[in-house]
Amino acid sequence: MNLFIRCFSTGKNLALVLVGLTAALVSAAPAPNPDAHGIVVANMDTSVLPGNDFYHYANGDWIKRTEIPPDRAGVGVFSRLADLTNKRTLAVIEDVAKSKPASGPKQQIADLYHSFMDEAAIEARGTAPLKPHLEAIQSIHNKQELARALGATLRADVDALNNTNFHTPNLFGLWTAPGFNDSEHYAAYLLQGGLELPDREYYLSNTLHMKELRVKYQAHIAAMLKLAGFDNPDARATKILGLEHSIAEKHISLADSEDIHKANNPWKKADFPAKAPGLDWSQYFRAAGLEHEDEFIVWQPSAFTAEAALVESVPLETWKDWLAYHVTEDNAAVLPKAFADERFTFFGKELFGTPQQRPRWQRGVAQVDQYLGDAVGKIYADRYFSPEAKAQAQALVANLIAAFRKRIDALSWMAASTKAEAQAKLNTLYVGVGYPESWHDYSGYEVKPDDLFGNLWRGDLFEYHRQLKRLGSPVNRKEWSMSPQTVNAVNLPLQNALNFPAAILQPPFFDPNAPSAVNYGAIGSVMGHEISHTFDSEGAAFDAQGRVRNWWTAADLAHFNAATAQLAAQYDTYRPFPDLSINGRQTLGENIADVAGISAAYDGYHAALGARAAPEQDGFSGDQQFFIAFGQNWGSKTREAALRRQLLTDPHAPGQYRADTVRNIDAWYPAFKVKPGETLYLGPDARVRIW
Repeated sequence: MNLFIRCFSTGKNLALVLVGLTAALVSAAPAPNPDAHGIVVANMDTSVLPGNDFYHYANGDWIKRTEIPPDRAGVGVFSRLADLTNKRTLAVIEDVAKSKPASGPKQQIADLYHSFMDEAAIEARGTAPLKPHLEAIQSIHNKQELARALGATLRADVDALNNTNFHTPNLFGLWTAPGFNDSEHYAAYLLQGGLELPDREYYLSNTLHMKELRVKYQAHIAAMLKLAGFDNPDARATKILGLEHSIAEKHISLADSEDIHKANNPWKKADFPAKAPGLDWSQYFRAAGLEHEDEFIVWQPSAFTAEAALVESVPLETWKDWLAYHVTEDNAAVLPKAFADERFTFFGKELFGTPQQRPRWQRGVAQVDQYLGDAVGKIYADRYFSPEAKAQAQALVANLIAAFRKRIDALSWMAASTKAEAQAKLNTLYVGVGYPESWHDYSGYEVKPDDLFGNLWRGDLFEYHRQLKRLGSPVNRKEWSMSPQTVNAVNLPLQNALNFPAAILQPPFFDPNAPSAVNYGAIGSVMGHEISHTFDSEGAAFDAQGRVRNWWTAADLAHFNAATAQLAAQYDTYRPFPDLSINGRQTLGENIADVAGISAAYDGYHAALGARAAPEQDGFSGDQQFFIAFGQNWGSKTREAALRRQLLTDPHAPGQYRADTVRNIDAWYPAFKVKPGETLYLGPDARVRIW
C-alpha cells in the first residue's frame, strides 16, 4: 500500500476489493436520529451490568435487532459512514462522467469506472486479455527464465505493518518507505510472499475447520484452472496447493513479523546468492527493475532463504502452474462473470461466510478508489469537507497532543532523559487532517474506457514504477497513505505522522453539535489511539526522526516491556471460539494504543471542560457519556468465518474486546460503580497502565 501503517480499524485489504467485499469491520451501525447529537441510547442494553459486559451494555439492543446484510462479512460502527462515503464517491464519479472529460484525471476516473461497469464488453473479450500472460508462463523453459518471470511479477503490494495487506500472492513483495537506518531517504524493503490464502495458518493448522477449508480451496484452484482452459486441473491443483503449503511452512508468524528489531536486516544485492541460494537473483532483480539497487532490507530472512531454496527444488512445471493459477486468480474479478463468481464462491462465501457479492457499482467505486484515490479524493474533499470542520478537528487533536504531553510529564517511572525523547517525538509529529497537502500525479497512467483488464494491469505497474522511482530520494514526511474518502485513521511511525481522513471526521465519530464528552469519547479516542501508536510496542522503537534507535534507559524499557507483557497476557485470555483465542502479542500494538488513547482522550475531555459541569444526557453523566461513546465505536456483528480470519491475520482485536479495555481505566470504575466480583473488574494493581 504505502508507508509503515498503524490503523485505527481493520485495514483495507486490496485483495478483497477484487472479490467484491469490504473489510469485515469497516462496515456499519444503523444511523442515529439525525436530529440527535450524543450517545445513541437506543443502541444500549441497560439490563446488562456495565461491570460484567461493557460492550453489550453500550451496544446490546443494536446487536439484538441488527442482521448482517447478505453481501457483507460483518457490520459495525463504520457502516453508516462507509455507506454514506460510497454513495458520495459514486456521486463524484457520476458527475465527472456526465461532464464527458477528454483528458486528465477526470477522464481517467470516468473511463476506469465505465470499464468496470461495462459487463457486456468484459464478456465479449472473454479470456483474451489473460491469454498473453498464460502463454508467456508456458514458454518458460528453465529455472533462469523462471527467475525472470518471478521478478517480473514483483509489485509494490505489501505494507509491512498494515497487516491485512501483509502478504502478497507473488513470491515476494516490495515496500518502499523511509529507511530504518537512513530515515531521510526511501529504501527498498522485501517481504515474504507466495500465498493466496490470508496467512500461513490456513495451510498449517490441523483444526477440522482449516482442513475442510483446504479441501475446498484445492477444488477452487482446479475450477479456476479449468475455466482458464488447462487440462488435468485436479492434478495441477494438488501440486499448487502442495507448493503453497511448503511456502507457508517457511513463513514466520505475524506476531514475529511485528518485531521491528527482527525485521531490520540490510542485505547487499551481492549477498542474496549466498544467503538465499536457489534463485537466480541477478535475473530476478533485472526483471523487477531493481538491478541498480545496491541494498535491501529483508524483513524475514529465514523465509527468503527457504523460499529461494524451493525455487531450486520444486519442479519447473509446478512453478509454471503456480504462476498460471495466481495470474488467473488475481485478475478473476475483471474477467468474465464465471471467473468472478468462482472466486467469490470461495473467497467470499467459504472464507468470509458472505452469501452474496456487493452490488457491482460498489465494487466499481472500490476499483476507482484503489487506482485513482487521490484524483477522486481531491473532488471529494472540496465537496464534503468544510474549512470549519477541518479547523475544529485540528483543535481537538491539538488538545489530545497536549493531554499526552502532560501524561508523559506525570509518569513516575520514566527517567527525565526518556521523557525528553518522548516529548521530542510529539514536537516533530505531523498531523494531517481531512486531506493531504499535495496530490498524486496520475498523468503517466493510461486508462481506456473499454479495457478493464488492461486498466488494472497498467495501474499496478504504474504504482510499482512510481515506488521504484522514489528509492533513494528524500522522504516526504507529509505524504498521506490514505485518501480523504477513507473511513479510517492512521499513524506512520517512519514518518512520525498521523492522517485523519475527511470521511471519518463526521457523525457518529465527530459531531460539532454533540457534547464534548461524546466527541472526546468517540473521535477523541480515535485520535488518542493514533497518537499513542507513536509510543506503542513498535512505535517506541523509533525516535523523533523516524530512525530505529533505542532512546530508552534500561530501567524504563524494562518497565515498559513488563507493562506491555501484562496487556498481552490479558488479551491472551479472551477466547471468541473454543478452539481459537486472541493472540496478545499479535494485537499488542493496537491494544496499547486503545488503552493509552482512551486515557489521553479522557484527560483531554476534562481539560476541555475546565471548571464547567458536564451536561447530562438522558440521565447519563459526562463521564458515562464519554465511556459509552467509546464503547459504541466498537458495536459490530461479524460472520464466524470472517471473525476467525481476523483472529489469525489482523493486529486488531475484535470490537467486543476493544470496548472492554475500559477495565484498565481507573475513571471507568466510579463512573459505573463497578465493584469487585463483577466480570470485568480488575484490582488497581492489575490494571495495565503504560502511558
